[in-house]
Amino acid sequence: MKPIMKTMKQYIGQILFFIFCGIISCNISKADEPKPVEPIPSEAQLRWQEMEIYALVCHGLNPYTNKELNYGDDDPKIFNPKNFDAEQIVSAIKSGGMNGVIIVAKHIDGFCLWNTKTTDYSISKTPYKNGKGDIVKEIADASRKHGLKFGVYCAPWDRNAAKYGTPDYIPMYREQLRELLTNYGDLFEIWFDGANGGDGYYGGKREKRTIDKTSYYDWQNTIALVRKLQPNAVIFSDIGDTRWVGNEDGYAAKETWATFTPKGVSNPDKPSIGDSKYQEATAGHRDGKYWMPAECDFPLRRGWFWHRNED
Repeated sequence: MKPIMKTMKQYIGQILFFIFCGIISCNISKADEPKPVEPIPSEAQLRWQEMEIYALVCHGLNPYTNKELNYGDDDPKIFNPKNFDAEQIVSAIKSGGMNGVIIVAKHIDGFCLWNTKTTDYSISKTPYKNGKGDIVKEIADASRKHGLKFGVYCAPWDRNAAKYGTPDYIPMYREQLRELLTNYGDLFEIWFDGANGGDGYYGGKREKRTIDKTSYYDWQNTIALVRKLQPNAVIFSDIGDTRWVGNEDGYAAKETWATFTPKGVSNPDKPSIGDSKYQEATAGHRDGKYWMPAECDFPLRRGWFWHRNED
């Protein structure tokens, strides 16, 4: 009996020891719980990083004009994709291992792939489905059917809008965003291009219009609109929740930091979308002020739009 009693005492002693250590451990963890090292990612940024890879679908008038960048003066009637199949497109994207789709709803030529109330330069003036089509909705519905997340790209620059370059364009642009952010369900990402101002058609006036990139779009309030309407979406731009990696060749630096301190070109202390030292975004900054991981984008062809002569 003695060996057994000794074993029992040892066993009970071990249990009490571990309980005692556990109590001390709990007390220490509560008292000395380490604070997170700033900056830290938001919930939206974490969900975005877990996606890893997704597709950007570029469609519009460009394949019909065989131009990579349209001027804004093409007739919408040339847009008539007779065999367009959103499910085929999305199925191919899913088969490629991607987890989301972003549609270029409006490129810099100003042509809108949805039936917007802000301009006639849209799919409503095309033969496609007798002007009742909505490519944005078709891609959005197909994405969700196949379990992929959905996002939109809406270019700030508009080479067709007569109001562009004037204060009256900003309400028009924000209304386009409002339509996209409220009519197509939850979005995982909003794209803001940095290309702003230059030659265009501008409602029939062929001229060059320049803007102050640091102030024209009133980005603080424009971004506030996005936050309000799509609080779970990340914003992509030079200086968004996710940053442009600084090239369209599909590579980042060998050592790339998720932290970044953007700097302006006009004023280093006041960076803005379209006015930033984006070259530094390729590697980021080890001691960066913001959690702003890089999005590495690249086209599968020479450019972003399909052109028959490149097949």
